Amino acid sequence: MISREWKMRWYEKARRWLVNHARDCAPGNHPRRWSNRELRACGPLFGGDVLNVSGWRDEDKQEGHYRDYFPNAKSYRLTNYWGTDAQNDGAADALFLDLEAPLPDDMRGICDLAWTHTVLEHVGDVEAAFRNLGALTRDAVLVVVPWIQDEHYAPGLYGDFWRFTPLGVRRLMEKSGLELVHLSANEQPWYPVYLVAVGSKRPAAWKGKFPEIDWTRRLGRNQYNYPGCIW
Repeated sequence: MISREWKMRWYEKARRWLVNHARDCAPGNHPRRWSNRELRACGPLFGGDVLNVSGWRDEDKQEGHYRDYFPNAKSYRLTNYWGTDAQNDGAADALFLDLEAPLPDDMRGICDLAWTHTVLEHVGDVEAAFRNLGALTRDAVLVVVPWIQDEHYAPGLYGDFWRFTPLGVRRLMEKSGLELVHLSANEQPWYPVYLVAVGSKRPAAWKGKFPEIDWTRRLGRNQYNYPGCIW
């Protein structure tokens, strides 16, 4: 008789084969490729001064730079938190910014869009980080954050503290003086799932520029609640 342990091993092998095959068939759902596609679509909507917060070297991991995603920006700058890794601290001309520290007065309202990609899960005081993002901008904040992803951190360099639901992002935006005007997700059962969210201090100005947010949609049901779910 085949033991339960051997059955579970074979089930796991089958699950991994299915996941890898599905990923090969749907590379567009890869979270970085998907989020880059989302950013390319909405980037041209933003003009004025754009700030990539904790943007490292502004690389999009597809041999490009995020600066090119914002063709209508009047200016484009980066911030980074120096000292985490002396050999790998990102762009040398970036502004220094600690998202957990009180925001310096001369950085308040310095941009029209403050945006950040998969940074906030690594910030211990995430409410302070959102408050600072809201204070940096005269108008909008755009964030790319993980909703389902494996734990990833480097001891002594950075931690991994948070995952974000749509309602959680909305609440953090509201507590930072912003109204959520856009929310999208690469919902599927094969890859880590990211959210792309935009909040604004002037939500009426963004009316009609993004699809209406469907709050009846509950993320995760496709992953966990259909018969024969792979997880």
